Amino acid sequence: MKALFVGLGYIGLPTATLVANNGLDVIGVDLNSELVNNINSGKFKTSEHKLQGMIQRVVKNGSLKAQSEPEEADVFFIVVPTPIKDNREPDISIVEAAIRSIIPYLKKDNLIIIESTISQSTTEQMAELVFESRPELKDLLHIAYCPERVLPGNILFELENNDRVVGGIDSNSSEMAKSFYSKFVRGKIYKTDSKTAELCKLTENAYRDVQIAFANELSVIAHDSGVDVLELINLANKHPRVNILNPGCGVGGHCIAVDPWFLIHDFPENTKLIAQARKVNIEKTDWCLQKIYEQIRIFIKTHKRSPTISCMGLAYKPDSDDLRESPARHIAIELIKNSDCEVIGCEPNINTDEELVLQNADDAYNKADIILWLVAHKEFFKINQDNTRLELDFCGLRSNYN
Repeated sequence: MKALFVGLGYIGLPTATLVANNGLDVIGVDLNSELVNNINSGKFKTSEHKLQGMIQRVVKNGSLKAQSEPEEADVFFIVVPTPIKDNREPDISIVEAAIRSIIPYLKKDNLIIIESTISQSTTEQMAELVFESRPELKDLLHIAYCPERVLPGNILFELENNDRVVGGIDSNSSEMAKSFYSKFVRGKIYKTDSKTAELCKLTENAYRDVQIAFANELSVIAHDSGVDVLELINLANKHPRVNILNPGCGVGGHCIAVDPWFLIHDFPENTKLIAQARKVNIEKTDWCLQKIYEQIRIFIKTHKRSPTISCMGLAYKPDSDDLRESPARHIAIELIKNSDCEVIGCEPNINTDEELVLQNADDAYNKADIILWLVAHKEFFKINQDNTRLELDFCGLRSNYN
């Protein structure tokens, strides 16, 4: 059996590698020729746990090969980005282009699986697109949607062990998809229809966005009340049915910060809570910026000069190198654009940044007048606190949110 993956990004490549590691022949397709060459030559670098070694192993034994064009296969995976346009409308054009790219290579009994985040009914729309071009394959192909559920930094483990939902355009497609995933997934696999599976993915991340919004809104209330929000949350969570998350400086990543917009766009009259949660989480980043600007003005008034500011953490989550939609990096960039301060970036999980000067944790801390704790990376817990400089903790790293 041969599986072909269109898209070798942060989900496509690990999934293709895991499938190849389970004994299947895998072709990975991506338009990025440099990425293709790096995979095939063993030069691909990643901080993802165990992924780099597994890629090198399956490439060396011939189970995985990367290339720029599709070819015939038994199973086709669509794992490409689905960004949000400037007007926050979902853009599925890349998914459509990926589907079109495999149409010439399809044959009877092939299985097509879409893993990209998509609006409800998109799987059925892509099926119609296929059958318009290849009407002779009507009722002879299996097409399903299966949302990914992974945590960056632990992707391989979660791909293999998390429960999965598969939804086909018909019952046979669902069964075929379940059968294929069972080759490399140890978690339970639940069958449903494609519309339910699509909505399940969006529901999961919208729910998490609402949870985070509650914590972020609570942090503002606690600040205005002169209360330590972490102590407040810790005490509230002693209730047997309360489990409040810790607040942060916003919401990032390509899932929680993006997926709710699919629901808001598709169901504008019935997503008032989801839309408000998005608003709260976006405004939390702006709130953090305003608190920083207040301290900059106080520093300038006191010292007659602009402060040096170190932004400790740029990724969207702790112990990750993922900068997508990161509120921490947004704060750093806004300070560069809108203040006269020297801004130092510190992100232990990356080496360079196009817009920020990066320094290691100790240097960034010691050179700054104002420390901004934006992401609670494990490296930051080792830094000895110096009471001679101002520290603003927006991630609970110093256990004192105020």
